[in-house]
Amino acid sequence: MTAAFSVSGLGKRYPHFELHDIDLALAEGEIMGLVGVNGAGKTTLLRILAGISSPDSGTVEVLGHSLPREQVAAKRQLGFASEDMRLYRKRSLRWHMDLIARAYPDWDESYAGILLKRFALRAEQLLDGFSHGQRVKALLLLNLARRPRLLLLDEPTTGLDPVARVEVLEALSDVLRDGDRSVVFSSHNTHDIEQLADTITFLHEGRMLASCDKESFIDRWRRMVCQGDWTPDLAHWPQIAALRRSGSVLELKIRDFSDDLAGRLKGQGLDVRTVHPMSLEDIFITTVRAGETA
Repeated sequence: MTAAFSVSGLGKRYPHFELHDIDLALAEGEIMGLVGVNGAGKTTLLRILAGISSPDSGTVEVLGHSLPREQVAAKRQLGFASEDMRLYRKRSLRWHMDLIARAYPDWDESYAGILLKRFALRAEQLLDGFSHGQRVKALLLLNLARRPRLLLLDEPTTGLDPVARVEVLEALSDVLRDGDRSVVFSSHNTHDIEQLADTITFLHEGRMLASCDKESFIDRWRRMVCQGDWTPDLAHWPQIAALRRSGSVLELKIRDFSDDLAGRLKGQGLDVRTVHPMSLEDIFITTVRAGETA
């Protein structure tokens, strides 16, 4: 399967931050969600993939082009939007659309018109009169109407009201109707990523903690509530990522869950009362606190 991007041994150093030895790839036609707290390295990774920053070590290939050597060719086929990007406030959205259309031959004016209606935007209005949510949607329109093969989005739903957030997520889903198009997006909202992503990648303090397809990743984790006494031997079980005790009740956060685990715990004197799936947010917090790979 062709990769939308692949990085190997990727590193980037700043005075107070370092991206460490990242190995990561995304197949064409899939959505990858980047999960991480502020300062995890999400923006740094996206800026390297967009050709805005150059790595200090490792290799980067985007849409079959080696970066930074072939970044001009790669940039013709990728879109990038970040929450800190700014449009010309004294110009209209129509002016921005015409500017992008002149620069990119793949601009789809018909699709731009569809997005204008979906996002309830007026092309002739000056950007100075747009709300934050409208500016975010305008930036997405300018990217999506180019029909990029790879779309890189840094916190695309930050600051949006619930209606605008749903509209943005629906537009991103539409991008994948063409199986050759791929999306990488970061978000603090794990619910958005859980809803939209095919692949989930955890970053923390510049390191990759996990990267896996969403269904198998979430299926590996369970929250188990048990009755009984904690024994020291359980501390060495690799499946137990976290433990919370309240009297004789134990809450276990389990990675790599298997059906025989309840029987093994029973052999340690624990009675398993309930077993529940875990949300992506709970899995991420548990992984970060454990300080280990998921």
